[in-house]
Amino acid sequence: MTLPGSAPDRHAVKAGAAPTPLIERVLGPFERFARREVSGGIVLIACTVIALAWANSAWAASYQALWHLDIVLGASGEFARFTLHELVNDGLMAVFFFLVGLEIKREMLCGELASLRQAALPIAGAVGGMLVPAALYYALNRGTDGAAGWGIPMATDIAFALGVLALLGKRVPAPLKIFLAALAIADDIGAVLVIAVFYSTGVAWGALAAAAALLLVALGANAAGVRRPAAYATIGIVLWMAVLYSGVHATVAGVLLAFTIPSRTRIDEHEFLEESRDALARFDEASVADSSSSSPLVLTNAASQEALHTLESLCEQAQPPLHRLEKSLHGLVAFGIMPIFALANAGVVLPSAMGNVIGSPITIGVVLGLVLGKPIGITLAAWLAVRLGWAEKPASVAWRTLHGVAWLGGIGFTMSLFVAGLAFTGADAASQLDAAKLGVLIASLLAGLTGYALLRFMTPAR
Repeated sequence: MTLPGSAPDRHAVKAGAAPTPLIERVLGPFERFARREVSGGIVLIACTVIALAWANSAWAASYQALWHLDIVLGASGEFARFTLHELVNDGLMAVFFFLVGLEIKREMLCGELASLRQAALPIAGAVGGMLVPAALYYALNRGTDGAAGWGIPMATDIAFALGVLALLGKRVPAPLKIFLAALAIADDIGAVLVIAVFYSTGVAWGALAAAAALLLVALGANAAGVRRPAAYATIGIVLWMAVLYSGVHATVAGVLLAFTIPSRTRIDEHEFLEESRDALARFDEASVADSSSSSPLVLTNAASQEALHTLESLCEQAQPPLHRLEKSLHGLVAFGIMPIFALANAGVVLPSAMGNVIGSPITIGVVLGLVLGKPIGITLAAWLAVRLGWAEKPASVAWRTLHGVAWLGGIGFTMSLFVAGLAFTGADAASQLDAAKLGVLIASLLAGLTGYALLRFMTPAR
């Protein structure tokens, strides 16, 4: 029963309509949670806390044993052998980078990176936000074993950064959200290039040639009109193996494959509307003609089934595979791959002498790079681009609010943790990696809180 003036029950049964299935009523709250922008960040934070608590608990040995578990592909492991941690970082993260590649391609085709004038401001901010943090880190670690970690503070975690903006709601003008999203995409391009060029091992040219051939096959499939995701997934798995054995980091395969995914429709808007109206009219005629039947219309009437199949085919032709894949992978990456990555990589063993680790040049370099280098680099480079006439700042955006968003660029987390795992591979890798991870966690927390506070108190409610 609905009280006068109250909102109607969303699960109330309309006259003549079937009641909402129990499974939909049970899963409804979870689906609504998953659709919120901040939800992925909440899950990621929860997994980070779990990893930290687990790695520093009485069950710490089980945490280490889990991620060092051997995974064997092929009989006796002659095909490939990984630890579970390597499979997460090299395998699952390739899917994450595939989604990043899809987002980059979409932005370059029809988004904020589609034109040079439009993209100039976020690209300038991204360049400044990569160079200044890297320079600060390197200045502190020059000539030491920690110098290899210069790429760690260059990255921005787009999920966390946009999640913080979502918490601020309408206080943040739309152009600022667009700026941060485009900056993070440009930042991702830089991170992929850094990983491919500086954090890959020696090149095996035969495997690299095989990877190039597979990319040509994928491009040929695109040119031939192949739109089935399964075809590109098959090519992608073999491409991943080729890139893995080439010495280039395997996750780069995800970005490369993404650029071969078709982005065109097979039917234009006018044709889609005309044929859809025709199919709906045929469905309506079948419904009227079979209105006396007590059986479900779709099961008994061939004309209605044919009309529905036509609509389904039209929708498939009107939606580019790039868009469909990006949408279908978002939930898997946000609520599956990234939380697993956090569990596998955020378990930093905190030493009793915490001051020694916090005082490490690696930790200090990461913190300064993300907390100071990012906001200074982004703001300064964006200001210079506008001052030199290369870019235009939106009229509704003040420099102080842009600087507040620049602080959110200091939330490195996923990408920074990933690069840290690639940077340190020597004899002292374990302690160096713990120092870098601790720096990433501290810096991401400080940058996120500072950015939120600046935007919360410097921008009026709308």
